[in-house]
Amino acid sequence: MTAAKPRIVCIVGATGVGKTDVALDVAERLNAEIVSADSMQVYRYMDIGTAKPTREQRRRVPHHLLDVVDPDEDFNAALFRRHALAAVAAIRARGRNVLVAGGTGLYLKALTRGLFEGPGRDEALRADLERAAAEHGAGHLFERLERVDPEAARRIERHDRVRIVRALEVHASTGRPLTEWQRAHGFDDRPFDVLGVALERPRAELYERIDQRCGEMLAAGLLDETRGLLERGYHAGLRSMQSVGYRQAVQCLTDRIGEDDTLAAMRQATRRLAKRQLTWFRADPDFHRLHPDPVGAIGELCARFLGKGPAELTESG
Repeated sequence: MTAAKPRIVCIVGATGVGKTDVALDVAERLNAEIVSADSMQVYRYMDIGTAKPTREQRRRVPHHLLDVVDPDEDFNAALFRRHALAAVAAIRARGRNVLVAGGTGLYLKALTRGLFEGPGRDEALRADLERAAAEHGAGHLFERLERVDPEAARRIERHDRVRIVRALEVHASTGRPLTEWQRAHGFDDRPFDVLGVALERPRAELYERIDQRCGEMLAAGLLDETRGLLERGYHAGLRSMQSVGYRQAVQCLTDRIGEDDTLAAMRQATRRLAKRQLTWFRADPDFHRLHPDPVGAIGELCARFLGKGPAELTESG
């Protein structure tokens, strides 16, 4: 008889939808620890612009995969999977439940369905693509990607040079789009029994929250945080510094763009990011798409999945 797979809960959604509050509430109800699946919260010194959980929130519930690498270090889905699998094993060894929370769909897929390594690297081709990115910008390569692999372009941030280069490299070296290779892979390495909850809000409501949060980030000191990163030697061309929020903050500091224009650019870029995230999660039929309120209903759904009845929930707080 095959042993039952470990059960984990994944709470996902677009930036600004309210994942942190829901994850904290559900984790407390279910005696769980949180594994962050956020491609930016892995970076040290980048707290405000990544909406990283606060010290108080981390005291409420232990978090994993925060502050893993410096902003100039490489981090990818393969590294995430390795760290996340170790974190899940350690949490379960302590007799606690696992709640994975975040908005980076590729990381979640790597953890729950395995990782597609893809064709080998073509160093000469990669070097040519990197030179083109340096000369013309990542946006130039992104436009090429839109022509040869529009499905990949819908999922990749326009300034994510690393992923754009990889997708173009695969297409140029094999004659097949990266997304075609991924579909053929099947992602059948499923080490866990997963309950997926995708949080959604009406678009106007989500955009209002995004606008408010961008304003709060600037008020909380995003420009000072970014200035500190630049002073530490983390240059504007780094993948981490090209992310939404920091890219606009760098432009404000170096190109003397006004704060009002910076805020408007942040809001627009964050909305675009949220739209890509929504597209990713809506394409996955395994997720329950739910509004974040009432959080109690989400907690009950997760409790049933984990086999915790009302009495057990009351006893565990």
